[in-house]
Amino acid sequence: MYAVFKNGGKQYKVQEGDIVLLDKMSLEPKSKLELNEVLAIADGDNLKLGAPFVEGAKIQAEVINEGRAKKVVTFKKRRRKDSKTKRGFRRDFTRVRILKIAG
Repeated sequence: MYAVFKNGGKQYKVQEGDIVLLDKMSLEPKSKLELNEVLAIADGDNLKLGAPFVEGAKIQAEVINEGRAKKVVTFKKRRRKDSKTKRGFRRDFTRVRILKIAG
């Protein structure tokens, strides 16, 4: 059984027991979380698609921790122009374990 849900403008395909990095939600570790924006649920050959969301479908999750990802560096250089820019970015995330998919 798997589900596809939407969070922060991105879509995630998950099964029970999976660990996912979502956008930062400022929640305490060990707290429970319910994701309601479920786009699809598949159980064997049975597939439910939402328009846009599946009615009554919920994903229960538990927050593991919050953190920051490794730095991604973008470097642009224009040859022979003495022009360069260097910029770094670190994504804030919430690490979540999927406990139950109910649909």
